[in-house]
This record gives sequence, C-alpha cells and structure tokens, in this order.
Amino acid sequence: MVDDLASPSRRSALRDLSAPAVVAGFIAVLVGFTSSVAIVFAAAQALGATQAQTTSWMWALGLGMGFTSIALSIWYRQPVLTAWSTPGAALLAGTAGIGMAEATGAFVASGGLIVLAGLTRSFERVMDRIPQAIAAALLAGVLARFGLDAVGAVRTAPLMVVVMLFAFLAGRRAWPRYAVPGVLLAGFAVAAAQGRMQWSRVAWDWASPAWTTPDFTLGAFIGVALPLFVVTMASQNLPGVAAQRAAGFEIPVSPPVVATGAATVLLAPFGGFAFNLAAITAAICMGREASDDPARRYMASVAAGVFYIAVGLAGGAVAGLLQAFPRELVLTLAALALLGTIAGGLSMALKDERHRDAAALTFLVTLSGVTLLGVGSAFWGVVAGATALVVQQSRQSPPAA
Repeated sequence: MVDDLASPSRRSALRDLSAPAVVAGFIAVLVGFTSSVAIVFAAAQALGATQAQTTSWMWALGLGMGFTSIALSIWYRQPVLTAWSTPGAALLAGTAGIGMAEATGAFVASGGLIVLAGLTRSFERVMDRIPQAIAAALLAGVLARFGLDAVGAVRTAPLMVVVMLFAFLAGRRAWPRYAVPGVLLAGFAVAAAQGRMQWSRVAWDWASPAWTTPDFTLGAFIGVALPLFVVTMASQNLPGVAAQRAAGFEIPVSPPVVATGAATVLLAPFGGFAFNLAAITAAICMGREASDDPARRYMASVAAGVFYIAVGLAGGAVAGLLQAFPRELVLTLAALALLGTIAGGLSMALKDERHRDAAALTFLVTLSGVTLLGVGSAFWGVVAGATALVVQQSRQSPPAA
C-alpha cells in the first residue's frame, strides 16, 4: 500500500520537481533554439512572411511545443519532449514560388497525414520492427555529432571549452547531480569575461498571433506537404522514439504522434509548420543529469515545456536572449550533457555480437549527416542497419530440406 501511494501515478508532480530537472529543461530549450532558430527564420522569409507573421511563428511554435511537452509528460509520467521539425524548416527555407497561404494549407495537410500515421498505428508498427541495437546505434549517431562539434569548438574558443570540461569532470566527482549546471555557470562566466555575450540580439517585445488563411492547392500538397511529412517522420519522429526506447522508457508511440500532428493542424495558420517528437534535446531530459531517479525525469520535459511557452509568449525577446550565448558554449554544454547518453547508446548497440555489424553501420551512416532524396541520415542509418541484418540473417538461415 505504501509503495502504491508512492508510485509516479499518485505522487504529486511538484514533489518530483528538482533543480537538476529545471536546469536540464532549460539546457534542452537552449540547445534546441540556438541550434536551429535561424533556419526557422529563413523558412519564414523564404515564404514571404511579414515581421508580424514571423513573430507569430515563434508564438505558435513555442506554445505548441510547450503545451504538448507538458501535457504528454504529465499524462505518461515519463519524459516526452516535442520540438519543431528542423529538417522541415530547412526544406521550407529552400522552397520557391509558394506563398504563405499555400504553405499554410500544406502545413495543415502534413499535420493531417501525421495524425493519420498515428491513428492507423502504421508508424508504430515500423518502430516495433527495429531491433533495440539499431535504435541505440541510431541515437548514438544522432547525438555524437554534438560531441564532434564541441571538439571542433576548441579551435575558436579554447579557454571556454577547456574550463567547461574541467568544470564537468570536477562536478562529476564532487557533486554529480549538479555537474551540468556547474558547466553552464562556468561557460557563462568565461563568455561574460571575454565579452562574448551578444546582448544586442535581445529585443524586449511580446509576441502576438497573426492568422493566415490556408489555401489548399495540389502543387503545394505535392511540393511541400508530402516532403514535409516524410522528413518529419523519418528524420525527427523516428530518432525521437529511438531516444525514448534507448533510455529505457516504454512510452506509447501512436498517441504522442497523433498529439503532435493535431497541434500542427491547429497551429499551422499561426505558423506552427510541423511538430514532432524530439531526439537530441529529449535525450538531455532523459539522462541521469535530469534526476537520479528515472521516475522523476519527466519533470525535466515539463520544465522545458514551461520555457518553451515563455519563448513563445516573449517572442523575439527570449529567442534573442537564447541566441546571445556563444555558439561554442552551447555546443560544449550539449556535448557534455549528452556524454552519458552517447556512451550508453554505444554500449547497448554493440553489446549483442549478432547485431554488432548492423549497429556499427547504422551509427556510421547516421553520424555522417548524409542527406539523400531530401531525407536525413537518421532514416538512411536505419535502412543501412536493417539491410545488413536481413543479409546476415538470410546467410545464417539453414538450407531448406
């Protein structure tokens, strides 16, 4: 009876809140925005968005990610973090000849396709066929790029990177729960001392929604909606589910996918072009840095959702504040926060000798960052690993009598 009352389903969410969870949520939002917000702005500009519409995009994206992250995480009592589709934004940034009204219609159509993929459980059936070793290798490949980028940051900000590294090592030894917050403070101190905090990017104004009436056309459906649906599912939702499973969380696949698709349909007229499950930033909320107790890590995603909403409401002010951090600080912070997750993913991927070759191939293809037919390396990594498994199994199968 005592154990039942102390279970996550009965325990108050506020009792699960902790400083490491809040910091993990902040870091997830910081990494997510600073790494790709420029692509979102470029996408809005490519579609001819006005200043009011661009601000509305930030409003819609912030609120959409915030409320879906909070609702799903509290409902399942597991960390479910959503994000905008960065590959989708890159796709939109290269779009020509499509106006905002047609693009908005395409956003609604793409969201409808995501809802359909969730309701029919077709995407879930695909994920259930992917071996755990392949999923772990996929996650490690996606996250390892941040580690490589952080190592490369030594060329442009050696003092900052080295100080943050030593802060991490000292923190892991002396105060493990607060190692990552210590890294953030150390990086901020060095950046401030060097005058590298770009406060001029901050514009203190509130965001407001701006409605764009959707215009549904066949050309926009074929040229925008279908590619946006494919890259969102293959390059975002697929590694998002892989991240959850590699971290040991058994979160249902279809309902969160339906929720992100529905959020896209509802917020598309305001600029919510595509929502999906997060992978890289979600891994920050799923690691031990968020909490020593896995049952309490969902509060990191809840905290991230609150920060998302703040970004959406404050619009350019908070987005500019997040961009004020030097790129090297963000890359190093992300790499160190994800270090344990990368190591765990590699360990799980290579543990089973039967799947080792396929997992290694998945990791390398995913890490390469290659893009073919407009689809990112996460999808092709799974294709390469699955192909290797099929070939191996067919070679090992006994001949027919």
